[in-house]
Amino acid sequence: MIKKIDRKAERERRHERVRNKVLGTPERPRLCVFRSNSNLYVQVIDDVNANTLVQASTLDKEVKTKHSNKEAAKEVGALIAKRSLEKNIKEVVFDRGGYIYHGVVKELAEAAREGGLTF
Repeated sequence: MIKKIDRKAERERRHERVRNKVLGTPERPRLCVFRSNSNLYVQVIDDVNANTLVQASTLDKEVKTKHSNKEAAKEVGALIAKRSLEKNIKEVVFDRGGYIYHGVVKELAEAAREGGLTF
């Protein structure tokens, strides 16, 4: 009998593995990515104080592309970098959320780096 792989459970296992190594501090918060089929969500989180400092998604008015594709990832990455720099956050720790660093996640990270964030 062939068993079907539960992709969501596998991603959550990878995310737990990543989160054991990545911690957001007030000096260097965590840039967390969540990608759904239709949208892309990014948060800058201080795990010590349990605060979301900055957030951006494809649902924001500033983002023209309303899908979860590479063009939208570039826009969201630039937007999160701009909002982070407005709050004097320059260094972050990248949390890929259990997703492979490829495609949409890679484009988002590169756009955030181009926008001025360092990680």
